[in-house]
Amino acid sequence: MDFEGTSMAHLPPSPVDLVDHPPSESPESSSPLSPIGLADHPPSESPKSSSPTRYCIHLYLTVEYCLLLLMNILYILDVRMEDNGREENVKESEELIKKYLPCLKMEFESVKAAFEFYNEYARITGFSVKICYSNLSKRDGVMISRKFACNKEGQKAKDKRNLVVERPHKDTRTNCLASLFVSLDRGTSKWVVKRFEENHNHLLHLLEHSHLLKSHRMVSEAQAINIDIAADIGLSLKASHDLLSAQAGGKECLGFTREDQKNYLRSRRQRSLKYGESGALLGYFRNQSAQNPYFYYAVQLDVDEKITNIFWADHEMITDYGLFGDAVSFDTTFRTNKECRPFALFTGFNHFRMTTIFGAALLYDETADSFEWLFKTFLHAMSGKKPTTIFTDQDAAMAKAISNVMPDVSHGLCTFHLNQNALKHLGYLFHADSNFGKEFNACIFGYEEINELEKAWHTLIKKYNLQDNSWMAKTWEIREKWAHVYMKWSYTAGMRSTQLSESLNAKLKRCLKSDLDIVQFLTQFDIIVVEKRYEESKAIYNSREKLQRLLLKKSPMLIQVAQLYSPPLFDLFHDELDTSLRCKVKQCHELEGQFSCVITMRGQNVEYVVKGSVEIDETDETICRDVCCTCRKFESFGILCSHAIKGLDRMSVMEIPERYVLGRWRLNAKECELEKGKSRVDENDPKLLKAARFRIICPKMVKLATQSCELEETYEFVEETLEYIVQKWPICFLEREREPPLKWRKNWRLILNSHESKDVGIPYVPQMISYEDSCQSIPSSSQASYNPQTLKEMPFDATSYSSWAGDSILHDASFMEILAYSGYPAKN
Repeated sequence: MDFEGTSMAHLPPSPVDLVDHPPSESPESSSPLSPIGLADHPPSESPKSSSPTRYCIHLYLTVEYCLLLLMNILYILDVRMEDNGREENVKESEELIKKYLPCLKMEFESVKAAFEFYNEYARITGFSVKICYSNLSKRDGVMISRKFACNKEGQKAKDKRNLVVERPHKDTRTNCLASLFVSLDRGTSKWVVKRFEENHNHLLHLLEHSHLLKSHRMVSEAQAINIDIAADIGLSLKASHDLLSAQAGGKECLGFTREDQKNYLRSRRQRSLKYGESGALLGYFRNQSAQNPYFYYAVQLDVDEKITNIFWADHEMITDYGLFGDAVSFDTTFRTNKECRPFALFTGFNHFRMTTIFGAALLYDETADSFEWLFKTFLHAMSGKKPTTIFTDQDAAMAKAISNVMPDVSHGLCTFHLNQNALKHLGYLFHADSNFGKEFNACIFGYEEINELEKAWHTLIKKYNLQDNSWMAKTWEIREKWAHVYMKWSYTAGMRSTQLSESLNAKLKRCLKSDLDIVQFLTQFDIIVVEKRYEESKAIYNSREKLQRLLLKKSPMLIQVAQLYSPPLFDLFHDELDTSLRCKVKQCHELEGQFSCVITMRGQNVEYVVKGSVEIDETDETICRDVCCTCRKFESFGILCSHAIKGLDRMSVMEIPERYVLGRWRLNAKECELEKGKSRVDENDPKLLKAARFRIICPKMVKLATQSCELEETYEFVEETLEYIVQKWPICFLEREREPPLKWRKNWRLILNSHESKDVGIPYVPQMISYEDSCQSIPSSSQASYNPQTLKEMPFDATSYSSWAGDSILHDASFMEILAYSGYPAKN
C-alpha cells in the first residue's frame, strides 16, 4: 500500500514506545485520524527484561498495536474513498452543467425543447424554472419570444386585504435574476437564445433533492392511470403514494410528491363535477350504458326539473333477479353522505344462500310517493316480474306503497326490526329476570296453529299488563306479516328479516366516506358489488373443487342430492335427514298408492301430517310422485322437511323426485347453456327470446371474426360475404303472419320438450331503457314474463341455423337460399 503523504505522527506508537514513554509523557501518542485513541493504555516497563510477566505484557501490546494499526489504515482508506467519491460526483456534476449550460445563439427546434433543455440544466444546478412571460406578434398573433426564469424571481406582492395572519407562509422569492430568454427566428423557424443570466442570489439545492423542485415534478399519463385505479378501489392517499413509490424504486424516483397526487385527484373531481352533481350522475350512467347496453337507470325529477330519486341496476343484477328474485329484501337504513340521503337496496339469496343485489336507489325522502315510484321503476326494470314475498322494516310508507303497486305480493316484516322496536317501546321488560323476550320471539317463530298463537299472545299481554299498550295492539293487528303461522303460507326462501341488507350496509359504512360526491359513491358501490360477485365465484369454484361431506355414506337420498344441491343447501338437507332419525311415525294409512302419516318428534307433542302418493316402477323400486307436510317447509323454504323424509322412508322410498329439488337451489342454477333439443324458452317474452338468439349467434360470430383475421384471403372473403348479408338481409322484424315454404318449415323450428316442467332455463335478461321521465307512466304489459310452466316451441330464425348445420353458415348454399327467400322490404 502507498501511504505517501501520511505523517508518521498519525500512526500508532510502537509497543516499545508505549513501554518506555507512558501516554502522559507522550503528547503525540494518539492519532488525530484514528477512531480509537491509545491514551488509555497503561504504562509498562521495558520488554528487555526476561521476566515472564514482562514478556506477556510485551506480547499483548504488540498484538494490540497491530490491530490498531490495521483499523487506522482502513479508516484512512475509507476517508480517501469518500473524498474520491465526492470528487467524482463533483466532476460529473460539472460535466453535466457544462453539457446543459446554455449559451448565446444556441438554437432549439421549438419553445418546448428550449424549456426542457433549461429545465434539465436547472435540475442539475439546483433550482426550479417558471415561465415569466411570452410576447406575441402584433401582425399574426404568433408567439415570437419567451422568458424562462428562476422560480425565486421577483418578490412577493403586498396583500391588499390587510389581513392579520398569526403565522403567514414563509417567503420563497428573493428577486433572483437568473433567466433564459429565447426568440423565434422566422427565417429558420428555430428558437434562438438571446439572453442568459447564470448567477443566482440564493442557495442552490443539492442534486439528490432535485425530485422536490416544482418544475421537475409531474404526474405522467401512466402514473395518472395508477392513481385513478388506487382512488377508485378505495386506497388512502398515503397508501397509494407509498405503493407507487415502491414500484418506482423510491420517492426520489417517483417524479411527484403526495401533495401533487392530492392536487391531481382534486382536479379530477372538479372536472367530473363540471356540470354539477346531476350532470356528473347522468354522465356516469351514460358511460355505463355505453359499456353495457343492458344497464338500466331511471331518475325522477321534481317540478323544478331537479333530480330527486334515482334507481339503477346492471345486467347481472337483472339476471340474478330472474333466477333468485322470488324472495326480496328491501332496506333503506343506510345513509349515503353528509346530505343523509336514504340509500335503498333490493337484495336476496342466491343458490349458495349468499347475498345478491338486484338493484339500488338513492331517494330524496322516505315518503309513500317516493316508494311508489321506486317500486314501479323496479318492476319496469325487471320486465314486470314481481317477487313472491318482499321483506321490509316496520315503515307505514313502505307498506302503503307495496299495497298500491304490488297488492298480490306477500309483505313480510323484518323480525330483527320487530325486536328492535319491541326493545324501544318495552325496554323495561328486557331485563335479566324477565322472560318477555323469549315469549315474544316464541309468538314470532314458535307456533304452527293460529289458535295456539292467539292463546300465547293473550297470555303474554295479561302476564305483563300490556292491555293498554298501543304498540303491542298495532303489532297484533299486522300479525299476518310477522307470525310464522301465517308466513309459512308464503314462499320466503328461508328469509325472515332484512339482515341481508344490514350486513351489506356494514361493509358500505367501512368503505364509503361521508365526503364522497355522487360519482365517487357510485364507483365505490360498484367495487363492493364486484367483491360480492367474486365471493360467489369463489363459492362456485369451491363447490366444484371440494366434494360434499357425506356423514351417511350409504344413504341413496344423500348421494342423490349431493350431485344436485349447492353445498349450503346440501348441508341443510343433511340436517333435515339427520333430524328425521328423531321422528316417529304414530299412524300410517295406505290405500292404492296414496299414503298419510302422522309424524311426531321425540320429546315434543306437536304432530305433523305427511301425505303423498307412491308407485312401483319396472324394477320393483318404490317411487314417490308427490309428498307434502303440514309444516309447509318445502312450500316456504324450498327443501323437504324431516317429517316428509320420514314419511318417504316409511314408504320405502330411497330417492326424492327431482322436482322437489328446486332449480334456484341447484348447484348449476346459473349455468344456462342451451342444450340441443332440450332448450326451453317462454314464447310470451320477446325480450327473453331476443336474449337467447343473441347468446346463440354471438359466440359464433366472434369465433368467425377471430379466425378470419389470420389470413388476408379469409378476411376478404368474410368481409365480402358479411357485406352481402347486410345489404340483403332485412333490418326490420320478420312478419309473423308470413310463413316459410313447407320444405323449410320443419327445419326452421327448434323443437322444445314442453311436456316436462323444469324451472331452470335461460337467464332473465330483458331489454333495458337508458332514461325514464318521471312524468311518463310505466307500462305494465309485460307481466310475469319468466314463467317456466308455459313453454312452447320457439320459431327458428336464420341466425340459429348454424347450430344444427354441419359446416359454417357462410359455406352452406342453403343459407343463401334462405337469404334469397327472405327478401322482405325494409321498414324505415
